Amino acid sequence: MRVIVGAGGTGGHLYPALALVEYIKEVEPDSQFLFVGTKDRLESEVVPQMGYDYIGLNVRGLVGNPIKKGIAALIFVKSIFSAKKIVKNFKPDIVIGFGGYPSASIVEAAARLGYKTMIHEQNSIIGLTNKILVKNVDRIVCCYDKAYESFPKEKTYKLGNPRASVIAKIEPKDIFKKYDLDPNKPLVTIVMGSLGSKSVNEKMIESLKAFENKDYQVLYVTGKPYYQQMEEQLGKLNDNIKLVPYIDDMPSVLKNTTLVVSRAGASTLAEITAVGIPSILIPSPYVVANHQEYNARELADNDAAMMILEADLNSKDFVNKVDEIINNQILQESMKKNAVALGKPNACQDIYQLIKEM
Repeated sequence: MRVIVGAGGTGGHLYPALALVEYIKEVEPDSQFLFVGTKDRLESEVVPQMGYDYIGLNVRGLVGNPIKKGIAALIFVKSIFSAKKIVKNFKPDIVIGFGGYPSASIVEAAARLGYKTMIHEQNSIIGLTNKILVKNVDRIVCCYDKAYESFPKEKTYKLGNPRASVIAKIEPKDIFKKYDLDPNKPLVTIVMGSLGSKSVNEKMIESLKAFENKDYQVLYVTGKPYYQQMEEQLGKLNDNIKLVPYIDDMPSVLKNTTLVVSRAGASTLAEITAVGIPSILIPSPYVVANHQEYNARELADNDAAMMILEADLNSKDFVNKVDEIINNQILQESMKKNAVALGKPNACQDIYQLIKEM
């Protein structure tokens, strides 16, 4: 199989694409892949490092004032001509876009040339790029009901996030020794993304001190930029609280965690539902179209998670919610069951079968 993948801008768009490509390579080892993205974003470094062919286009996001948006639109139109040359040279069986503006040009070019095309939407709210592409592509894959309801039913499939397939198969490592945790105590992991959140950290100071007297332990991920500051503000904590700047083995941590507190990005929720873990979600209010809140509501409305808006976050209510879940085994099991029901651990396999049908 010959596949062109348009993905990038953020890890939320890129890593699901890589997960699907890795699966296809496993099933069809002779497959050839070409990634197309930007010249200077995450994908331009990560993809070549993983050994895949990569071409960067001169593209920009449609953001900023009207003049900047106008310039970006002109650049997009120009980039389609370059993208058409790429498609004609590679002659793919299919071109798949994973959202984010880096995927727009190559998918649009392929559609205009009559090649098979597919887009993948990771969030509940459809991103601008996929809104632009929706009319011209052959198939659409999404993860949530809200997105499914917004797409044309005749060509849309709710098959989940390929990242979930990766997480579901990972054998967890022993994180208790690595992070100096007690294997006999329930574990609450609190993490606000790879870089952390300054605003949430500030609101968590009082909560972390309250956790010192609990029967469970807390692994708190500050984010690298805020670790030293959090250490200084909290002072000496007892062994119940472990402060770390970042986690490089999140799947293993999730699979050993009783309750996770996190943001509600698409990849994060794919991991949570793939593992089937109770969660308290604090969606970031700083993202486009507030899509994290809509993502979180999908889980909360299905009793797979509790949600706290960042504006409503306070120590008393937060600690009470953690206690409620940790001290109620029946609630934990119910949330696990509901999370697994939303998860799509076979997402890669199902998307691959759809590609083969096309």
